[in-house]
Amino acid sequence: MIEDDKRYMSRCFNLAVLGKNNVSPNPRVGAVVVYKDKIIGEGYHKEYGFSHAEVNAINSVEDKSLLKDSTIYVSLEPCCHYGKTPPCAKLLVESKIKRCVISNFDPNPKVFGGGMKILKDNDIEVVTDVLKEQGRFVNRRFFCNQEKKRPYIIIKYAKTLDGFIDVDRKENKIKDNWISNDAMKVWVHKQRSDEDAIMVGMNTVINDNPKLNIRYSFGKNPIRVVMDRDNTFKENTSFNILDNSQKTIVFNYLENKQVGENEYIQIEENNKQEEQILNILFEKGIGSIIIEGGKKTIEKFIEKNLWDEMNIIIGNNMFYSGTKSPIIPYYTYNNVEQIGDNRIEYFYNKNAF
Repeated sequence: MIEDDKRYMSRCFNLAVLGKNNVSPNPRVGAVVVYKDKIIGEGYHKEYGFSHAEVNAINSVEDKSLLKDSTIYVSLEPCCHYGKTPPCAKLLVESKIKRCVISNFDPNPKVFGGGMKILKDNDIEVVTDVLKEQGRFVNRRFFCNQEKKRPYIIIKYAKTLDGFIDVDRKENKIKDNWISNDAMKVWVHKQRSDEDAIMVGMNTVINDNPKLNIRYSFGKNPIRVVMDRDNTFKENTSFNILDNSQKTIVFNYLENKQVGENEYIQIEENNKQEEQILNILFEKGIGSIIIEGGKKTIEKFIEKNLWDEMNIIIGNNMFYSGTKSPIIPYYTYNNVEQIGDNRIEYFYNKNAF
């Protein structure tokens, strides 16, 4: 039974990640209904404000009479409160499900343990903590939001084989300074579709004029974020991030205003601007953010240990001089992925999980 529980829970994880950032700030949840060692229904949370995984899984079962002798596997504890949708724990009771297996308790204080109590009080057998480490990883963004009250932070940058992330801008070199290969562009844009927001520093905007949208993949564009202390951009739409094609937040020290899709938010001038930015983004329901550059912006987040994950792309070229890559606090990566002649090194903060 234990191995079967793990097998079906793994399927829940595979379903859960399909929700991507469409469900943010909700968790990514998958559910599977099993009758006599056969899957008879499954579902996942597809979009914030719409039906949860348990609802979709139960609704997909053709013969509802089998539910009373079935087990439902859910990657996160069924909710027990009324929010955008009714409580899923109540649905499971009404469905007369026999057994419920979960990976993680929901860290949300409105739910924690409450869903399990409703099931147990109605004589439903409950099994918990099945592949709980994997379940926490699948919902690492949600756990970060609930426990740290801030977005999940992914630092991402590309560097050459000799450790540079940019050419020397002071010499005004006119040359191709692209580091990664074409296949990596697809990965980068897919990553953007997985997260809620993406942030760069003012110098990156001035030097590279990035669009920070999705062009080589599919999905929802992330919210663009930039720190412009003195509001030097001044609504200059020659900068791509101010082109009103997607929502952009410009943090500054001077003013609050809304100009089309561009929101200017004033923060205090002190040494806690990163914390202020994260707090405001969290209050806006942004559950994850990619810190993409440049070096000064990345190093500020590293210095304050404000990161959960790092994705470092290693290109197959050399710059020989220029801007050295940031220094990271670990010397070995947790995982590596090869994409053509490039690779991605994944680092996870030891305090992230």
